[in-house]
Amino acid sequence: MGAVAKYDAESIRQELVAILEDMTSDWEVDYDGGIGPDTRLIADLAFESIDVVHLIVAIEERFQRNDLPFEKLLMDSGRYVDEIHVSEVLEFLSQHLREPAD
Repeated sequence: MGAVAKYDAESIRQELVAILEDMTSDWEVDYDGGIGPDTRLIADLAFESIDVVHLIVAIEERFQRNDLPFEKLLMDSGRYVDEIHVSEVLEFLSQHLREPAD
């Protein structure tokens, strides 16, 4: 069993925002509100499905975890969700990064 990494809510938020800012830095996005909890990945940041995949890979690399159950974030009742808020990603990461790696 792996060790539990020491991630608090603020460090997770900072890392996630850094990932999102890096991903979208050269996109022509008409969103200048800054990335916060209410930011929507699809409506505000113009994410497409492939961008969600890239986000997952970036999160796994940044936090050195490839065992996170992203289906819990991306699916609801067997269907993919239509939108994901930054706050939902933060809540998901806060919950699952505190669990030991498999």
